[in-house]
Amino acid sequence: MTLPPLNQPPAQNGGLEESRLRILFALPGFHRVERGAELVLEQLAVELAQRPDRQITLIGSGEEKPGLPYSFLHAGCIPRERFEKWPTFPPLRSTYGYEELTFAIQLLGKVHAADFDVTLTCAYPFTNWALRLKSKRHNSRHIFVTENGDWPARRSNSEYRLFSCDGLVCTNIEYYQRHKDHWPSVLIPNGVDTQRFAPGPRDRNLFSVPPELPVVLMVNALIPSKRVIEGIQMVSKRSDISLVVAGDGPLAAQVDECGKKLLGERYCRLTVRPEQMPSLYQSADALLHMSQVEPFGNIYIEALACGLPVVAHATANTQWIFEDQGILVDTSSGEQVVEGISRALCADDETRQSYRELAVRRFSWPVIAAAYSQFIEDIYHRHSAPS
Repeated sequence: MTLPPLNQPPAQNGGLEESRLRILFALPGFHRVERGAELVLEQLAVELAQRPDRQITLIGSGEEKPGLPYSFLHAGCIPRERFEKWPTFPPLRSTYGYEELTFAIQLLGKVHAADFDVTLTCAYPFTNWALRLKSKRHNSRHIFVTENGDWPARRSNSEYRLFSCDGLVCTNIEYYQRHKDHWPSVLIPNGVDTQRFAPGPRDRNLFSVPPELPVVLMVNALIPSKRVIEGIQMVSKRSDISLVVAGDGPLAAQVDECGKKLLGERYCRLTVRPEQMPSLYQSADALLHMSQVEPFGNIYIEALACGLPVVAHATANTQWIFEDQGILVDTSSGEQVVEGISRALCADDETRQSYRELAVRRFSWPVIAAAYSQFIEDIYHRHSAPS
């Protein structure tokens, strides 16, 4: 049975007038690491905690931070770096698996499921299993978010066949189409803080590239799937633009070697803190993203909110995100990428304002939190769940 995607925010009280729905978010990295899934779900928790009918608790391996509207529980874990020489096998397929297992063991001892009506995570398998064990004993509901991909919900071999949830939040339209007939599902994108990410003054001192040249920006982890080296090769086909790569990772040395060889002083790589990201977008002229597979793509909506043109790979997901506002190309084609960059650099103020309006209308956190709040309530009031 399928719940339809939400297009309109619900009433402010969420339909619960006399009681507060108690919701637990669980993720090993909460309050310890600053990366995609943690940042997204922490911001969602902040938004939901401000609703009078929602009581939000986070559990993670970090420490409590002052001034936040939700409660925090600490459950320690052994960092994944400690497991680099350990053997890998299903379901301990990587060092991340070992880290998550140690967190899930702590979670089982710290969480009393009777204290929560709904639990939520995007971590599989061990966090999902621990929360499901708790929820089945106390008749609470469990929601899984496809923040890191939908692979647990669609595979039937090894440990994946043990996946279950009462509700599935699909972060892109391809996931929703794939699962809507198998799980109670909803289509909800990630959100962006449209107050922080907004058009603003340029600060070209951020970049060590010729100040007179337009800047194409790539924001990526430096791993093969992001195709940053391919992006450098595409940009090198034009001699009148610079490239700034913001990111780090195992391919850093190869990326720098390629960038310096093909672009010389027109290439710059840097790492930035999350609070510096708005200035980064404001100071560039276009964003180039070469990855052909993304669970969502937070950088897309951050750039849109800043009024920055985006050149990205054409998929059903990017078409859904950008509507008619993105410059979508086949990133395997050098000709299409270069032509897309040229179009992006020609964007006028009216076009940039339309990017901003799209971000506010579809991806601002109040809109996203309202959709989550309604779906959580719907799942909580369901009398049965899929086996």
